Amino acid sequence: MNALYLSFLFFLNISSITAQQIFSRSMTLMGSGFEITVVAENQQQANHYIDMAVAEIVRIERLISSWDPKSETSEVNRNAGVAAVTVSPELFSLIERAIAISKITQGAFDISYASMDKIWTFDGRMTQMPDQELIRQNVARVGFEKVVLNAAENSVFLKEKGMKIGFGGIGKGYAADKASTLLAANGVASGIINASGDMRAWGTKPDGAPWMVGIVNPMDKSKVFSWFPIHDGAVVTSGDYEKFALIDGVRYGHIINPKTGMPGHELISSTVMAPKAELADALATSLFVMGIEAGLDMIDQLAGIECVLVDSKQNIYSSKNIKLTP
Repeated sequence: MNALYLSFLFFLNISSITAQQIFSRSMTLMGSGFEITVVAENQQQANHYIDMAVAEIVRIERLISSWDPKSETSEVNRNAGVAAVTVSPELFSLIERAIAISKITQGAFDISYASMDKIWTFDGRMTQMPDQELIRQNVARVGFEKVVLNAAENSVFLKEKGMKIGFGGIGKGYAADKASTLLAANGVASGIINASGDMRAWGTKPDGAPWMVGIVNPMDKSKVFSWFPIHDGAVVTSGDYEKFALIDGVRYGHIINPKTGMPGHELISSTVMAPKAELADALATSLFVMGIEAGLDMIDQLAGIECVLVDSKQNIYSSKNIKLTP
């Protein structure tokens, strides 16, 4: 369940540049579009910082990729139902946090959803519904409670053969957090990591103004619903308006309910504001599965977390502390 390249618009006012300037570079990382923006004194310094961020994101991808046969994640998946696998403290901790989010969302977010990766395709090739028995068999392998962690040994064991874990709903947010933390620790006072719509920002623009993110209409990217300042935090949007399957005139988005094997259908866009992109990424995905009423109720109970939801009729909903400003 990949979080899609969001329809975020950046407003970068560089009319009053001081000694510090804004530099950006766009590229493809983790199979998605990234944009790394830093405030630096010159292009050479900016290039150094951006290269540092890129190296960190590549490192994260090698750790969590389920497509790279050499990754720790792939080793865990290969040993599903066979043996526990000792992993690095970093991956163990990420899986621990993912399971904690699964508990908060009552299974709407679940990294073992990857066990269903053979059911749906969203590249335009799928023209008929998947076999219901195939869905049932694959859903039976899903369940975060079947991921057994041993903190004493940093080991991970998937209880059933055929189980898989994947970080499509949290990985890019985690990479954005790690890259921003690394840059800040190396003297970058301000910047934005845009990991295919998973945004992590810190500091301010050179003139002292905050970074601004516009949440746009997912069906008409020329229209902005509202602008939000980002200080030191994250804004992440998940959407199913670009990756979907059209079957018998019905549109099925790419975000799958781990409990049913079927795509969520109530929302077309969910945006979450949180202190970290990792958490915002996972929650934005979860909201698609939970729907409007249950999703808003959950967000309203989480301190420091807000959301904006758009349904299939383009109605807009927001958590209790959000005031939308056109």
